[in-house]
Formats: sequence, C-alpha cells, structure tokens
Amino acid sequence: MEKFDRQPDIWAGEQKRESCGIVAVVSKNSKPVANYVYNGMLALQHRGQDAAGMVIYDGKKLNEKKGLGLVSRIFSEKDIAMEGGIGIAHTRYPTTEGFGIEDVQPSVLQKIGLAVSHNGHIANYTELRGGFEKRGAKFEGTVDSEVIAHVLAEAFAAGKDIEGAVRHAMDKLDGSYSVVAIKDGVLFAFRDPHAIRPFELGESDCAYFAASETVAFDINGARHVGTLGGGEMAIISPTKGFQKKMVAPSDHRHCMFEYVYFSRPDSVINGVGVHEARRKLGEALAKEAPVKADVVVPIPDTARTAALAISMALGIPYEEGIIKNRYVARTFIMPDQNTRVAAVKAKLNPIRSVMEGKSVIVVDDSIVRGTTTREILKMIRDAGAKEIHMRVTCPPILHPCFYGVDMSTYEELIANKKSIEETRKFIGADTLYYVSLDGLKKAMGLGLCTGCLDGDYPTAYGAKLAKEKKGCGKEGKDSHGCGCG
Repeated sequence: MEKFDRQPDIWAGEQKRESCGIVAVVSKNSKPVANYVYNGMLALQHRGQDAAGMVIYDGKKLNEKKGLGLVSRIFSEKDIAMEGGIGIAHTRYPTTEGFGIEDVQPSVLQKIGLAVSHNGHIANYTELRGGFEKRGAKFEGTVDSEVIAHVLAEAFAAGKDIEGAVRHAMDKLDGSYSVVAIKDGVLFAFRDPHAIRPFELGESDCAYFAASETVAFDINGARHVGTLGGGEMAIISPTKGFQKKMVAPSDHRHCMFEYVYFSRPDSVINGVGVHEARRKLGEALAKEAPVKADVVVPIPDTARTAALAISMALGIPYEEGIIKNRYVARTFIMPDQNTRVAAVKAKLNPIRSVMEGKSVIVVDDSIVRGTTTREILKMIRDAGAKEIHMRVTCPPILHPCFYGVDMSTYEELIANKKSIEETRKFIGADTLYYVSLDGLKKAMGLGLCTGCLDGDYPTAYGAKLAKEKKGCGKEGKDSHGCGCG
C-alpha cells in the first residue's frame, strides 16, 4: 500500500493543533446564507488559522471559494454576497507540513454534486485511501474529508439514499468525525458513534445552523437548540428543520482537550459550558494541591479561568503577569532550540512588578514536550520570582492521539519519558502538580476520551495504531502511520 506522510515528527513547543472547525447553514426562506457562513468561520477562527473554505449551493451547482491564511483575508465582499441558500465551511488547523489549496476543505466531487467538511481525524485513512486508489479513485490532496467524500460517493453509486450512505460511512470509518455535507442540494450532517469532536445545532428566525461550537450561532444571532449525538445523523431541511436519526450504537467519549484547550470559553459543547468546566478544573487543582503563595498567574489564554478559580479557592491574589503579543503569528516548527526560545520571547513577556520577590502559582492548560513551559518559567524566574509552583489543568499526556489532536508519537511526550519529579526539574519549577484524572472527569461530568492520558482508546483502529507505535520504538512514517517501515 502506498505511504502517505500525514503527521509531523516534531511538535512546536506546547502548541496543540486540532483538526479544524466546521459550519453549515440552510436558509428557511431561500435567501443567501454566505454571510452567515462567513460569520461562523470568523467565530471558529481559533480552531484553525492556516486556511479556510466554503461551498455555497445556489440551486444548480456547488460554488467553491478557498484560500490560505485567515478568514478575513481570504473572502471578499463579493464572496460574502454569493447567492445560494445552503452552505458549508471549514477552517483549517495550523500544520507543520507543506500543503496547498488541494488540502483545503470542503472537499468537493462536482460530478456527483457532493461537498464535505469534516472536523476530526480518520484513524484508518491510509487503509481506506489505498483501497480506493487500487480501484482507480483519484485524490487531489491528503485531507481526511476526501476519503469521507469517496466513502459516501461509493454508497451513492450503489444506489443508497443519504441515510444509507451515512450508515455505510459509519461502518467504514474509524476515528473522530463531525461531518457536514451537501448532496444534490440537500444538507446533511453526522457524527461518529463516540461523539469525540463537538457538534452543535442552532436556529434563528431565518436559518438553521450546525457548527463545531455554539459561538458560531451567537455571532449570527441564532440560538443554541441542541447537540447532534454520537452515531446520529440529521438531514437539515429549510421547511422541516433537523430531521435526526440514530444510525449507529452510541458510546459518548468526548475529547477532554476541547474543554481544557481548544474551544472558546463562551461556547457550550455537549451540554457543558467550557468556562464552567475550566472553573471546576481550577477548583480541583486548588483542592488537590493547595500551596502558600503570593500571586496566581495564568499562562495566556486558556488557563485564565482555572487560575482565577485557584485564586478564589485559596484566597491568593490573581494577576495577569504574562502578556501575550497578539501581533505575532503562532509558533511554527523551529529548526533549533535557540530559535524556539526567541519565538517564545517574541510572543510572551512577564510583568516584573507582578513576579519580583514573590512566590508565584503559574497555571497552564497542559504540558506536552515541556520545552516551551521551561522557557516561560525561565522568563518568570528571570523577572524575579522567588518560587514557582506549576499547576496544570490536564493530567500527564502519556500516549499519542489519533482523533484530531496533533500528538502523533510517544517520543515527543515528556510525560512518557520522564517522571513528574524529573519533569519538574526539567521545566524549572519548585513544585509541579497536574490535575488528577478523577478531577478532570468530575469537572466535565461527561464520558471522555482519555486515550492520550491512560491509553484507553475508544476505537479499535486507534488502539491498533498505539500498539504498533509503541511496539516498534521508531519515529517516522509507514503504511500504518507508525514509522517502523
């Protein structure tokens, strides 16, 4: 089987990347929806900044507009005024690989009138793609949504209707997938049986919406009306709204990183407010690892809510002690450690008056490689901190992720190589405490995917990949994504 290089070997510091955001809109009165789709992409820009695309159905054909970069730079006023009452869109996550416009979603098969946008990661992508190519299928890029489009097309070619095609897809696909699609002018959506990636539903007076997060509804003046469940599909009709149907047995295992890091705090996903979950994570840390200190400081941005909760629980003042330069682009893969250090310094800077001579509780969402955390704590120490007590709202990450978080190897994970005490010394903290797995679960109050924490993967192929990666002990790529070949 041909080998497809789809995952990076090296990870840029602590930057976590996740497979994108999706939006879908259908007008109740056949009026243009491109503006609503554009607004939804803006609201989900945090989920992907490398590229974006949208497809609008005008009653006759699928009209595409895609580009590289930020949403606001890709789409013109003419694009936002595009005619058509049905639309889907996608924001692409930061990648370490070179890619072109062929890898920007939505994926479109114009000959059969099919467009697909996907959030997540298909664990058995390589196997599926190889099978299609042996049968003569052509692929433009390496994006997962292309495989999903071909799986659906296979079912449509066999005479199946939309429900039958979705059933076929759920039988074939292993991994995480929240999908919005248009087929012959019909908008439909479906979600993997474990509901790993988020998928919310909204409605306004003039349109129905589906998106990765509820903030895509807020920006459009729509209300949140529910969640698409695991193993569930919906045909979204201009006249009948959400026609939902359970297609596969469901066992919800939501990605805990959505609450820890990815989603905006003003979103509600899977019935739980992200802000509230992060507050509970902070409260759990305060209870599990209390410490005497002078000030609580978050590493911006996602740790703010938890840091404030720790401050309130322990009665220690909260301060914004680290300032983030918002005009510096995300930290790319750097060729050497000196360049990485410079990148961290360009993006973050401590306030000396907050740190100097004080015992500081520093709060972050997670530690992956540890290199960026070490540089940040060094900056805090250089700013005069007397003590640094590191508190982390995610338990130690011990295993790779195969469902959309860009952590593909055991080798890159510091918790897989070092004990907590060794990690503490490496990052330069006086104390280090991660929230417990039990504390994490209680904060969410949901069934969670914890594969990256305890190796309990919710799908068979994910577990297979983990075993192969750990068994070979090599880095790189091969036909099963492991590198032993």
